[in-house]
Amino acid sequence: MALEVKTIGVIGAGQMGSGITQVCAQSGYAVKLSDIDAAALAKSVAGIRGRMQRQVERDRITQNALDQTLANIDTGTDYKIFSDCDLIIEAATENEPVKCAIFEKLIPNLRPDALLATNTSSISITRLAAATDRAAHFIGMHFMNPVPVMKLVEIIRGIATDDDTFASVLAVGQKLGKTPVVSEDFPAFIVNRILMPMINEAVYTMHEGLASVTDIDTAMKLGTNHPMGPLELADFIGLDTCLSIMQVLHDGLADTKYRPCPLLVKYVDAGWLGRKTGRGFYDYSGDTPVPAR
Repeated sequence: MALEVKTIGVIGAGQMGSGITQVCAQSGYAVKLSDIDAAALAKSVAGIRGRMQRQVERDRITQNALDQTLANIDTGTDYKIFSDCDLIIEAATENEPVKCAIFEKLIPNLRPDALLATNTSSISITRLAAATDRAAHFIGMHFMNPVPVMKLVEIIRGIATDDDTFASVLAVGQKLGKTPVVSEDFPAFIVNRILMPMINEAVYTMHEGLASVTDIDTAMKLGTNHPMGPLELADFIGLDTCLSIMQVLHDGLADTKYRPCPLLVKYVDAGWLGRKTGRGFYDYSGDTPVPAR
């Protein structure tokens, strides 16, 4: 029988974890948000308040909706906060050993029937599930960034995920106002399987001197009606994340067409990770982003 989810735990108070926390709390779930850094938790809640306050000022939501959302959120640095959660969504960094280490510490604090989801954008759900004590109750739930705005969530079953877990998580996705799509457990799933090779090819196009950063992005925006060019989008996502997903594709599918562009590797090695570091394919130090090279 599918578990009715009422309380949701979120691990990680970064951009994705904060967004997931917000949409869950806005949808009426009691949410427990955990991070190893208390300052990150405070920043996360302040960010949620700030984003929603702007919506109040624009008459998109009521002050009561803001107050109720914040009232639905509890935070803590100890995994014991998840002891009464029905579903826990891990939204830590896109690094398999880090995720597995989290699960090892998390599991002793969970109810036997609690469901566990990962927000990974590319890593094998089956392999992550095998690092837990509940492969049947483990699933992928990949949200898009920014979570409060983007309507999609990818639902990915591991080889052992049971039907009740799938039904429960699908219902959560729908209650959050998202449109769920279902993917098989192959590297990078649907969106990133298609998107990341496009971004990687845009980097190759720049690397080979075919066109400038600005012309590549302008061509794709006007030629394909994309809201962002691929290099601008890479900066928004984070070049380290883009590289990580390309490496998962290359390693998992053993096809040279997924080989990360050497220039992408070089930018990550330089610490030019995009918007979050102030420099990637664009330089964000001024009022208007300009090509970094």
